[in-house]
Amino acid sequence: MTDTTRPDAEQRRQEALDYHALPQPGKIATAITKPTETARDLALAYSPGVAEPVRAIAADPEAVWTYTARGNLVAVITDGSAILGLGNLGPLASKPVMEGKGVLFKRFADIDVVDLEVDAEDVPAFIDTVRRLEPSFGGINLEDIQAPRCFEVEAALTEAMDIPVFHDDQHGTAIIIAAGLTNALRLQGKRLEDARLVLVGAGAAGTATLDLLLDMGLKRENLLVVDRGGVIHVGRDNLAEHHHRFAARTEARTLADAVVGADAFIGVSAANLLTAEMLASMVDRPVVFALANPDPEILPEVAHEVRDDLIMATGRSDYPNQVNNVLAFPFIFRGALDCRARRITANMKIACVEALAELAREPVPASVMAAYELDEMGFGPEYILPKPFDPRLIERIPAAVARAAHEDGVARTPYRPHPMPERR
Repeated sequence: MTDTTRPDAEQRRQEALDYHALPQPGKIATAITKPTETARDLALAYSPGVAEPVRAIAADPEAVWTYTARGNLVAVITDGSAILGLGNLGPLASKPVMEGKGVLFKRFADIDVVDLEVDAEDVPAFIDTVRRLEPSFGGINLEDIQAPRCFEVEAALTEAMDIPVFHDDQHGTAIIIAAGLTNALRLQGKRLEDARLVLVGAGAAGTATLDLLLDMGLKRENLLVVDRGGVIHVGRDNLAEHHHRFAARTEARTLADAVVGADAFIGVSAANLLTAEMLASMVDRPVVFALANPDPEILPEVAHEVRDDLIMATGRSDYPNQVNNVLAFPFIFRGALDCRARRITANMKIACVEALAELAREPVPASVMAAYELDEMGFGPEYILPKPFDPRLIERIPAAVARAAHEDGVARTPYRPHPMPERR
């Protein structure tokens, strides 16, 4: 019998194209925040009134935060070299994704966004282009830049700029993985400091995840990393520069070798890499984060057939425990902007992790259950992360991030929570 209730691929494609094209092209626009109904209004908005804030900023550069939108404005910037899972399709093709990122910033944290798709001939040119934009923005969100160039780009811009620079594909993913893993291990009666972890896919997201987990207490001797060439070990030739620090002294050479006796598996790689036999070789009460999209390293239905003591997460919304970056990047930027942070530190990321993990352990508001059409929802094997529509995210996460910014000495001002608009 044919299932007529689910749209076929062509219907889904057309629906997506219509969404982006109608009733007007694109997903974002400019909003005016001041009155413009009279001649006096226009005289204040532009000439001659605009001369007064110009003079004030020239006399005191800090006045820019008072008289312009810079303090709530983030640039979402890409070179189009790693668009979603579609690869290097160039800056022009990346524009729908960057607009989409702007939608999420605005919807979840009321942050205004300008998307910038940069056609740069090489990495130094891209870095120089972005660096010169600093006077315009309160923060820079790098997006869809392929590894290893993304590491060089972020490091150079963080050093050169006096505003937060954040590559969400790296750090947003890492924060959500770390928060989910914290809670999954807790439910399994384990601790990160003691857990044996295998990670597959040592690109941008995988590398940032490992760095964050190591900062949080993961022991390097309990870590094995696997890429296309097998286990990253000290005897391998021609390792990428960013892989050297993860090279292990081990006899394991394949993923099958690596997962034997492991407590946790994190996949940020490709479909169907973790077999049923590999999963069976892990220790009691394992944790599996199979995050390849759209098809995970192992399907949840397969995994649960093999192990009834498993906690599992994917990157998909149609399974429990979706690892979704929207839980992090709007709120970490909101906290950074609201204390005018100069950069985003490791402690700010860890504060975000801890606040997310703690929130998932609290009772779920009725409004969240209603949004997801569920009668019950609570901390457990199928709920290790908050839901994106949880109204407590905007209350908790930015404040935790700002506190860490003050502790690290990178905040310019006391934290002042941004007044969020009411939603119907």
